[in-house]
Amino acid sequence: MMHVGSNREKTGKTGFAHFFEHMSFNDSENTPQGANRKLIPEWGGERNGSTWSDGTVYYEVVPKDAFDKILWIDSDRLGYMINTVTKEALEAEKQVVKNEKRERVDNAPYGYTDEIIRSNLYPKEHPYNWTVIGSLPDLQAATLEDVKEFYEQYYGANNATLVIAGDIDVKQAKAKVQQWFGEIRKGPPVQPLKPMPVTLAQTKSLYLEDNFARLPELRMVFPTVENYHRDMYALQMLGELLSGSRKSPLYRIIVEEKKLAPGVSSSQDSDELAGQFVFRVRANAETDLDEVKASIEAGLTRFEKEGFTDSELQRVKAEKETSLYQGISTVLDKAFTLAGDNEFIGDPAYIIKSAKLTQAVTREDIIRVYNQYIKGKNYVMTSVVPKGKTALVVEGSQPATVWQEQIVAGVQNENVSRGQEAHVEKTPTKHDRSEPPFGERPLFKMPEVWQAKAGNGLSILGLENNEIPLVNFDITIPGGHSFDPLQKAGTASLMCQLMMQGTANRTPAALEEAIGLLGSSITVHCANEEIRLSASCLARNFGATFALAQEMLLQPRWDVAEYERLKKALETNLKGSEANAPAIAARTFNKLLYGQEHIFGTPVAGTLQTTATITLDDLKNYYSSCISPSRASFHIAGAVQKEQVLNTIQSLENAWQPKTVSGPAMGAPKQAPAGNVYFVDFPGAKQSVLYAGRLALAATDRNSNNLDFVNEVLGGGSSGKLFQTLRIEKGYTYGAYSFVNKMKVQSPFMVTTSVRSNVTLPSLQIIQTILGGYGQNFSDQEVMITQNKVLKSNTLAYESLGAKLGVLQQISKYGKSIKFIEEDQQELMNMSLADFKSAINTYLKEGDMIYLVVGDQATQLEEVKRLKGKVILLDLQGNPVQLDGR
Repeated sequence: MMHVGSNREKTGKTGFAHFFEHMSFNDSENTPQGANRKLIPEWGGERNGSTWSDGTVYYEVVPKDAFDKILWIDSDRLGYMINTVTKEALEAEKQVVKNEKRERVDNAPYGYTDEIIRSNLYPKEHPYNWTVIGSLPDLQAATLEDVKEFYEQYYGANNATLVIAGDIDVKQAKAKVQQWFGEIRKGPPVQPLKPMPVTLAQTKSLYLEDNFARLPELRMVFPTVENYHRDMYALQMLGELLSGSRKSPLYRIIVEEKKLAPGVSSSQDSDELAGQFVFRVRANAETDLDEVKASIEAGLTRFEKEGFTDSELQRVKAEKETSLYQGISTVLDKAFTLAGDNEFIGDPAYIIKSAKLTQAVTREDIIRVYNQYIKGKNYVMTSVVPKGKTALVVEGSQPATVWQEQIVAGVQNENVSRGQEAHVEKTPTKHDRSEPPFGERPLFKMPEVWQAKAGNGLSILGLENNEIPLVNFDITIPGGHSFDPLQKAGTASLMCQLMMQGTANRTPAALEEAIGLLGSSITVHCANEEIRLSASCLARNFGATFALAQEMLLQPRWDVAEYERLKKALETNLKGSEANAPAIAARTFNKLLYGQEHIFGTPVAGTLQTTATITLDDLKNYYSSCISPSRASFHIAGAVQKEQVLNTIQSLENAWQPKTVSGPAMGAPKQAPAGNVYFVDFPGAKQSVLYAGRLALAATDRNSNNLDFVNEVLGGGSSGKLFQTLRIEKGYTYGAYSFVNKMKVQSPFMVTTSVRSNVTLPSLQIIQTILGGYGQNFSDQEVMITQNKVLKSNTLAYESLGAKLGVLQQISKYGKSIKFIEEDQQELMNMSLADFKSAINTYLKEGDMIYLVVGDQATQLEEVKRLKGKVILLDLQGNPVQLDGR
């Protein structure tokens, strides 16, 4: 972890810390070009980096046999990368970062809000005045000299913390670190920055008409304290008390009484130099934000008068305790925590002190920080509204100024190449920096899974893991969205939401409090083929948490007021999704794959049309006819023994009586014709979302594993051909991937990416070319890469409790053996090159694919018409629109 973030940048060179993070992945003196992004996934590992206001972190998780190799790559990046940076690589990486900004900011609803807040909350000379990703003009202006200056100043060993977490020999690990990192230059001193809290002389109110937003949003931001400040802990709890529960004053007024929005949030966000307390409400369509602002003020007045109960404070502290354990549940989580606290507070074990400071917060502390930082204080307020809806902004607001990129039809601007690998004279070192060999090859072995069967038909699968005192469990009931009536799609999903709103014996607020006081979480979720009640808790609270889960499952409240609230919230959320290009693409592509007469051609949550007629009786009917233990499964993983589990769930076995369940018959999917290109207009889009794919096979098909295996080299992460070509070679995108969905019914293979608008056509052509030549070009080398990648990645893919629970879910849903991962590994090792080519030729023929573009019709449609295949224009609901001229 490097102690350098955007707070070390200069005016006119914003976004540089993040940009340098990208550059650091490209090349170094003793590693092949692009080794980090390509080799680490092929070793079975995971890797990435992240930059924020105060720091940059590079992280990798690899199998044990690659320990020496990862130290080699990481140390070479820190100490020996700067001489390999070329002008061509610099220009190519600019496009990648600019595509990231387009994807996350320019093409996203409310994407400019952070920029507006920062530039008005912090003075121009303050290091937080600009966003982490910076501005596109600043990025484009970056030079080789800028890169070298930044490296020389900040990328020395004295400005970094290295954490190694996992199954290691400590003495040996220290020797390896000295070997690989010991010769790296120290670097000039990097002076620590002192806290720079800000105050506002007056309240500032800004507004922006957002081209992509469909709902009005209000934020109010108060300047507060920096990270590790003692008041931070009380401010964090204040945020939870103001809006984090049904008893919270902001929730009661904005959601329940005024019915202005589906939800409200308030939170403390602390960075190294300063902090901010943020209120945020994304309101229902056509809601006047003056009314939202008045309601927030009314909520704060109520808080001042009524305060909060001891049990509410106890709830927040209990939830914080569970969150602490969840935050260190994997080796990567542990590494992040140790590195961050060592780099920014000088104490890698600070989490212990942090936990004590959190639990020590008193009622008086919370009231004090409210009065000191919130009550009567000035703030920055933003009203972000849909285009043409300025009547909704808070009265007196001034227009905000943001820089927005213009897209011009037919201009393939910034078409660059990464260029050849740099040939430089290597820095002399005492230690040989050649690539080290692998250690002993690890193989994943299934943990011991225990099974049982309840008298009511409920299947029970468990996996004990005692590393941390947490337990995850779920009750999975087949059916889900697949049992929805087609004309009322979304029924099962809405029913699941209502099941979380109280029980027959507890009001929604009482249920929420009971769960919160345990520090637990319980949710009910609907997927395509199942409904899943999921819970997480401290091991000591498993019995009490399970009792509440059982009560939710068997004694739903069917609260009319909650049903009406959820129905309105659903309408708001569905309306809001119309502003999300990736969501539009996913929804439309599923409709193209399955057809409008198949339930999977409609989203799990339904549409504005299908949900409009859903009644409370529809939810009750679904529950009474589809919720049964006869085909259901209970899965549990964590620090709890089999005997305790079986004793605890005995009550569910006795109370939950089986019944016959039969869902509606699903017809065969009617996929759109192969070769067609579909286009959905997203006016003003800075990027185009691209999909390619086809229906392939069911997860129960004997060839299912084979298709997964052949996809690894194509689109399985940053080492895949799609990513390597579209991002690394061309700089067209931030990422490009392919994957196979897993369901019992015939499921799709899909390619997805988001590219800058003016390379929509060449990106589609590249995807077609890669798919078209994939089978022919697949060789024994790809077989070896696939085997190595899959076998070794299994050693780290099932570490978390959630991942372990996923193993149990696969066993019960697809009828797999309790050793299925080991069996799948053997199946892979037995596959020949001919087997790989057969799977490719069966399922991945380019001519069998359909294509979808969600982008700016005005500038890109004519270009897309040049692609082979019939071009068909669709509306936001995926229905054909008349297209002249073709």
